Amino acid sequence: MKAVEQARSLPGTVGEGLQQRGVTRREFLKFCTVVTGMLALPPSMASAMAEAISKARRQSVIWLSFQECTGCTESITRSHSPTLENLIFDLISLDYHHTLQAASGEAAEQARTSAMKDNAGKYLLIVDGAIPMGNPGFSTIAGVSNYDMLVEAAKGAAAIVAVGTCATYGGLPKADPNPTGAVSVNDIIKDKPIINVPGCPPIPVVMTGVLVHFLTFGSIPELDSLGRPKSFYGETIHDRCYRRPFYDQGKFAQTFDDEAARQGWCLYKLGCKGPVTYNSCATTKWNDGTSFPIQSGHGCIGCSEPNFWDAGPLYKALSMPLSATLSLLGAAALAGAAAGVAITWHNRSTKAAAKSAHENVTVQELTKEAK
Repeated sequence: MKAVEQARSLPGTVGEGLQQRGVTRREFLKFCTVVTGMLALPPSMASAMAEAISKARRQSVIWLSFQECTGCTESITRSHSPTLENLIFDLISLDYHHTLQAASGEAAEQARTSAMKDNAGKYLLIVDGAIPMGNPGFSTIAGVSNYDMLVEAAKGAAAIVAVGTCATYGGLPKADPNPTGAVSVNDIIKDKPIINVPGCPPIPVVMTGVLVHFLTFGSIPELDSLGRPKSFYGETIHDRCYRRPFYDQGKFAQTFDDEAARQGWCLYKLGCKGPVTYNSCATTKWNDGTSFPIQSGHGCIGCSEPNFWDAGPLYKALSMPLSATLSLLGAAALAGAAAGVAITWHNRSTKAAAKSAHENVTVQELTKEAK
């Protein structure tokens, strides 16, 4: 009860909270400049964003965790722009979160129900973890099944953010043979706007960036066909990977410890799924922009794509379906260029399917690209 009263005594607007914490306008503008860049917005939007955020009321956020490993929460605690403490104390009102809240037991559930009542139709619902449908008893919170809690909380939400691959696609719990009958948030909720933020776990600043976008504009960002924010999931990791030039030259590491790997050659033959994985790992990176898996020497495992756990071995190279086309390229074509043709075709097919369009790629176009 004390925790609920303290939450209600906090400043109503973000601007008031910033003043209480001694944050200057210059510091806040600097923060907004970073966020606009992260959201792929023009620099001129920084001032407008600062104005909108400072006048906005602290967004009520309810975070529900179901069948998950707490990895998504662990990830968001590493966010650097904004940091988790800035997010909680300055920008939002985190009214319920199993791991981060101070309250427990009945007080915790009272905080959730009070937040839902006081902010009906306005709160942002964040969900991480899959929902078991095989038996409600597989996962319960305070005696309430995950399914019932999700449906109840979704009714009064302005929007829902499905965080992590488990919430967006079912993730590991849904992997074959799916013993709990796990499903995603989208499989259950059909009448609310849902933002999918996949990843196992998602990049920290991608999660906080989505929250800041909602706070600034009061709406969800532009989404792709899988419900992911285009600003973060609009391109494949392969498109922006610093190893891409080696891929185009047909230079591939054969093992993780060979000389080619040490020189930074492409990890495609070691199972890298970057060509078919949409995420901003190569540009946003992790740990305050320090690195990402490929930069650290490990191929992308495709964790932001549906059913990646059942997509085959993590260390087996992607298949090349254009065997007939590749034979037409002639002996003069390098093996690396041939692989590039196959993946280019695969990328285009993936994008076309995602947009429900039919794109015809001719043999002549592919041959021209290979050259």
